[in-house]
Amino acid sequence: MKILVLALSGIGDAVMFTPALAKLKKHFNDAQIDALVMFKGTRDIYSRLPYISNIHYYDFVNSNPFAALSYILKHRKQYDISINVYPSNRREYNLINFFVGAPKRAAIKYLHKDFINLGFLNNVTISENDTLHNVEENVRLIEKLTGEEIKDIPPLYLSLNDEEESFARNYLKQIGISGKDLVIGFHPGCAVFKNHINRRWAPGKFVELGKKLISENNAKILLFGGEDEEKLKSEIVNEIRHENAIAVKTGNLLQSIGVMKRCNIFTTNDSALMHIASALKLNVVAIIGPTNINFIRPWKTEHRIAALNLECAPCFYYSPKPLTCTRSDIKYKCIVELGVDLVYSKVKEFLV
Repeated sequence: MKILVLALSGIGDAVMFTPALAKLKKHFNDAQIDALVMFKGTRDIYSRLPYISNIHYYDFVNSNPFAALSYILKHRKQYDISINVYPSNRREYNLINFFVGAPKRAAIKYLHKDFINLGFLNNVTISENDTLHNVEENVRLIEKLTGEEIKDIPPLYLSLNDEEESFARNYLKQIGISGKDLVIGFHPGCAVFKNHINRRWAPGKFVELGKKLISENNAKILLFGGEDEEKLKSEIVNEIRHENAIAVKTGNLLQSIGVMKRCNIFTTNDSALMHIASALKLNVVAIIGPTNINFIRPWKTEHRIAALNLECAPCFYYSPKPLTCTRSDIKYKCIVELGVDLVYSKVKEFLV
């Protein structure tokens, strides 16, 4: 049997599929399980998974539609099962699943805009349940495929090789991090597509939080983020104006993950690095605005949620529709008015 996992929607979503992937491999032990990805970070993380045989990487974002279709058709009718990782409710993902041509095409049937996004092209489906975590939705889809109830859902899975572990040790030594230091990671970024930049906590608040943690707890603050977030990290470090604040710069995501492992606490927006921190079993402080906490809370790791829990939240649901705010008083109040003292109090719970 050959199975293709379509892990296209994002790095965090791909990481949250790893418990389902482990159960899929356990059931179809002799199957060849391949993955189709379009982000380098997903490719790198999946290259370390023991469940994956082959990874097909293609940059759909920067490819023209005809070239993309030609690439997909190269894999047509090569698989018995294809699976759209949750959430993947854009019509493009459903078309890719359809054109791959597997007899069984698994996906979630979404509560919002499923038909208009061609969800009917999938033929093994379960209805979305917005009280469940993304991990649980993915596992339910595997149960549908296998007919087997899954009671014990494992943690997120992530692995590094010796080279990446060695890089992290040397890097931490180079920037002056010792074994006795209190190290707190920050991720001030998140995805920006579909207006998701409005999920970000203000950079100035990360600055204030960093200053407070340094002055009151003598913490070392490590700023993490992707290539497109270098300016954001540097601005925060420059505003903190203290040698204990350091913007982490590595060659790739896996090296950054190696450095992240040293963090005693990881304070982050709703982002892929939040889920990577969960996979590393770090103590996570998650700063959540419009997103449904049921969907994305850190999975099976110690965590605290910093959120205002407004009456209008959560307002974000899985749909191609860009993130919007309908409030007439303060737009994105859920994140704009989320204060430093609240987040600091959540961090302090791990310092007791």
